[in-house]
Amino acid sequence: MIKQSRHDFDSLLNPKSIAIFGSFKEGIFGGYPAVRQLQSFGFSGKIYPINPRYNEVLGIKVYPSVNEIPTAVDLAVIMTAATTVPEIMEQCAKRGIKAAVVVSDGFAERNEEGAELQRKFVDIAKKAGMRIIGPNTAGIVNIKEGFALGAYECGYEKIKKGTISFITQTGIIALQAVPWADFPYGINKFIDLGNKCDVDESELLEYLGNDPETKVISLYLEGIKDGQRFLKAAKEITRRKPVLVLKSGRTKEAAKAIVSHTGSLAGDDQVFDSACQQANIIRVSKWNELFDFAKILAYQPLPKGNRLGILSCTGGVATMLIDTAAEWGLTIAKLSAESSDQLKKLFPPAWGANPIDWGIPTAYMPDKWFPFYQQALETLLKDDNIDCIANVIWIDPFGSSVDAYTKLAEELQGTLTKPIATWIYSPSSSHVMELSYRLESLGFPVFHDHETAAKALGIMFRYSTIKDNSL
Repeated sequence: MIKQSRHDFDSLLNPKSIAIFGSFKEGIFGGYPAVRQLQSFGFSGKIYPINPRYNEVLGIKVYPSVNEIPTAVDLAVIMTAATTVPEIMEQCAKRGIKAAVVVSDGFAERNEEGAELQRKFVDIAKKAGMRIIGPNTAGIVNIKEGFALGAYECGYEKIKKGTISFITQTGIIALQAVPWADFPYGINKFIDLGNKCDVDESELLEYLGNDPETKVISLYLEGIKDGQRFLKAAKEITRRKPVLVLKSGRTKEAAKAIVSHTGSLAGDDQVFDSACQQANIIRVSKWNELFDFAKILAYQPLPKGNRLGILSCTGGVATMLIDTAAEWGLTIAKLSAESSDQLKKLFPPAWGANPIDWGIPTAYMPDKWFPFYQQALETLLKDDNIDCIANVIWIDPFGSSVDAYTKLAEELQGTLTKPIATWIYSPSSSHVMELSYRLESLGFPVFHDHETAAKALGIMFRYSTIKDNSL
């Protein structure tokens, strides 16, 4: 386990008191929504709004300056004009505040004048031993502590607690950008680094690597400040928990754009790709994969091998699954003799081999098909020749099978020894959404297409080999 230096992040990620500098005019951006969200998400610490033009916001006293706050303050949140930030940082340093989140933008990502302003307040903070997230950050969340710090109104008041944590260099991960309240599997923490003038991805990776509440770490990066430190941390952490990375800047055009976004240097993409392989980082290529692969790694058991069982209500999808599975290192399992005999007894004309097309009994007996599906799934789960399962299910137009699928998932919950990746299709999108939510609430990940479901199982197998080789 990594020993951390100079980053006791309690003041940043688990503060007991927060001073917020900004405007408290009611609106979708600024101090007002920041205070409202801390209240609504259940933050139990002290909130100290600071602005001489206000007396009260949302029932909380507003202080004219940080010097008039009666108790110690852990964290300063600054969302004021860029030119005011150095002075505010000086006040916070003199007050003994040890951490700051700078939401304000207009710094190194903007121009040289902004870069000079950034250097000025960073120097002040360093001399005082303060740690900084930002500037140009959209916020931080620690669900367990009700610490939901966002600069924009998000429109919801609760997120399910989970075991996935995110580190990003974009506000598109923040409260106002992602419908976190709709995520049935939940999240743990997320931190938008912004320009990362101080705290960077390596330190936060080390922190989350040691965090018992975090089971999977997903990162979106535009550049890496200290490549050696990052890779050293990743190599140690991936022996215990998976690390997923999406890095932009693969093309020269994107690398150029990154400089104007967060002031980062993108670096050589081929070098980064090679380094990820050496450090056992799972590099993904699409934004949604940071979520899709994280949820199966967090909530399903790792496979013991690469032998895939396919249970599908459509033969065409089963064939396509075979292609994707092969691309990701999976092989189609040969059923045990016992499983084959059992399936032939269920429906002799077509069953007895893998993939299992349970659409045939559905067509023959539309009112009695679910028992066939259930017994086929249970057979695959018991078969020692199978390490993971691609599960393609169909919902009838009236949704009459939604409750049956849910009940089966409830019965299987907590008993699995092999992962299941599910894709659902139906003539009713509302039924698909409903069942997807129910299954994921129970820890059974559902994917938007069958290719991603198969790829997710391939990622599970790859990570299982990483863990096995590290033992």
